[in-house]
Amino acid sequence: MSFLEFPSKLLENAVNEFSKLPGIGKKTALRMVLHLLKQETEDVSNFGNSIIKLKNEIKFCKNCHNISDNDVCEICNDIKRDKSIVCVVENIKDVMTIEQTGQYRGVYHVLGGIISPMDGVGPNDLNIVSLEEKASSGKLFEIIFALSTTMEGDTTNFYIYKKLKNTKLIFTTIARGISFGDELEYTDELTLGRSIINRVSFDAGV
Repeated sequence: MSFLEFPSKLLENAVNEFSKLPGIGKKTALRMVLHLLKQETEDVSNFGNSIIKLKNEIKFCKNCHNISDNDVCEICNDIKRDKSIVCVVENIKDVMTIEQTGQYRGVYHVLGGIISPMDGVGPNDLNIVSLEEKASSGKLFEIIFALSTTMEGDTTNFYIYKKLKNTKLIFTTIARGISFGDELEYTDELTLGRSIINRVSFDAGV
């Protein structure tokens, strides 16, 4: 069947919306929609309402910019976490990936992206000012760079380092045994956990 020949406009609209999701083509979207049609009305309503509720009520932690149900996320609120160590990551997925290793007990700072002139993303588009404020607070001891090992990631690391190097903080980077260009979410937990424990001085790479 051609995707221009849907038997229902409602079906076509639903498939078009699902196909907007990353990695979801029209065929996969159609399977998802047809699956939902087989479910109980209550289950489909719960599915839809959970997405709407997420969009309307999710918050971003005022300390680290991680997603949260409250103004301050659970990690920042945890009295057992070492607030003097901040791990700088690109996005929320990276926080989740590192947390799964169980090897890190500091806190995070989510940039919300990396510097990428080709994509029109500059320093002002990222959460860098709030990181500068943390660095100048006198409460930090170490900043860990945990961005992807790409040209954009390295550029972002270097930019932040240049902005903060006069704060006399210790700057480190995770010692990943992965190939150039890999991202945290594609690194196995054991390798990533070890790379956090065995992190190295960032200054040596500058």
